[in-house]
Amino acid sequence: MKLMAIVLAAGQGKRMKSKLYKVLHPVVGKPMVGHVVDTLQDIEVDQTLVIVGYGAEAVQAYLGERVAYALQKEQLGTGHAVLQAKEALGAEEGLTIVICGDTPLISAATLKSMIELHRQSGASATILTAKLDDPHGYGRIIRGEDGRVTRIVEQKDCNAEEAAVQEINTGTYIFNNRKLFHALASVTNQNVQNEYYLTDVIGILTAASDVVQGYCMANSAESIGVNDRVALAEAERLFKERINRQHMLNGVTIIDPSNTYIESGVTIGLDTVLLPGTILRGSTAIGDNCTIGPQSEIIDSTIHDEVTIKQSILQDAFVDDGASVGPFAYLRPGANIGKNVKIGDFVEIKNATLGEGTKVSHLSYVGDAMVGSNVNIGCGAITVNYDGFNKSLTEIGDDAFVGSNVNLIAPVKIGKGAYVVAGSTITHAVDDGDLAIARERQSNKPGYADKIKARMKAKKNSKQ
Repeated sequence: MKLMAIVLAAGQGKRMKSKLYKVLHPVVGKPMVGHVVDTLQDIEVDQTLVIVGYGAEAVQAYLGERVAYALQKEQLGTGHAVLQAKEALGAEEGLTIVICGDTPLISAATLKSMIELHRQSGASATILTAKLDDPHGYGRIIRGEDGRVTRIVEQKDCNAEEAAVQEINTGTYIFNNRKLFHALASVTNQNVQNEYYLTDVIGILTAASDVVQGYCMANSAESIGVNDRVALAEAERLFKERINRQHMLNGVTIIDPSNTYIESGVTIGLDTVLLPGTILRGSTAIGDNCTIGPQSEIIDSTIHDEVTIKQSILQDAFVDDGASVGPFAYLRPGANIGKNVKIGDFVEIKNATLGEGTKVSHLSYVGDAMVGSNVNIGCGAITVNYDGFNKSLTEIGDDAFVGSNVNLIAPVKIGKGAYVVAGSTITHAVDDGDLAIARERQSNKPGYADKIKARMKAKKNSKQ
């Protein structure tokens, strides 16, 4: 049986008080509607249609061709929004999930269980429900003696008995597709808001003696819908806890989960340890037996096994087995760090490849460079890669030694086993095995320091 989905993403989200369209606000690094669409793909929905309105172009630019779209030109209620899918889906046989684009925490496992109940019970509609300690403000689920849903009662319409019900409507549904669109034809806007409500479909189906079920989710935290910044922060917290827990169950040690931030696209290997203040973003992949942190941020980077990263920032970087980075290092896009390389404190690497066993221990900049294996780059050494107009390449061969406070003026090549003396400014190639020195010869002038001091003191006194 064909499985379809309609994602409601047309509302403006005025309570967010933002120029950014509501469903594009990120939760753990991904727009909310992206989480919803990913979950639908996880349960192998055959066709997903996103209802767009305000900010339609932005939503389409983000989701691209992963889904189809229908435009709700006027926001006239949830029933009216679903009706915009009639042209694309109205004639189809099968089941249709209706889900809001601002509910990022609903899991694939919950939707699968809901679908199973719907199919086994032969229901025409199934409502995803949750039990809350404080259900105030939500529509209550009223069940009959047989456990089926008889109606949904909104907060303002509840009597005392109905108000005491803790089971609420989350706004996610599964419908027999044909019956959904047939019932929508009978929905009116005869209400205070003059809107067409999707919940009226439930009343129409129960009045026709169709079976309406309610699936109560095991974890009520999944039910959160984001309508303002407070709810956005809560969704972020809950999703972060979910992600951290899953990594820990998969063999990752997180020393302080409440002070560790991992986005949804990150993968981490066995026995890796995350220290407090670690932030892992984007498509970052970390291997086995690594130690990350404290206070490190890694973005869209690949880290292999047995790597240590301390108090550093990495973006679009690659770090091979056994390397160490930091503290206080910055690996910028294109940094390619080989096996067992040491990147020390206050070192910046940009668009540079460093071969196995190379060391850049402290206070250096290596940009636009190809560095061989077992190279030593001394304190304060710099590849001078930019002349104000062009970026140029520095090449350093295997086993070369670059002394402290050396400037390598690119384009320049340092040969294998070459030795560049500390304090040199190198503008020409150094051949294999050669020693290069490029600095002024030291000249000492006896007693001249005392003369300068006396002259400066006399000048100062004359001004007083």
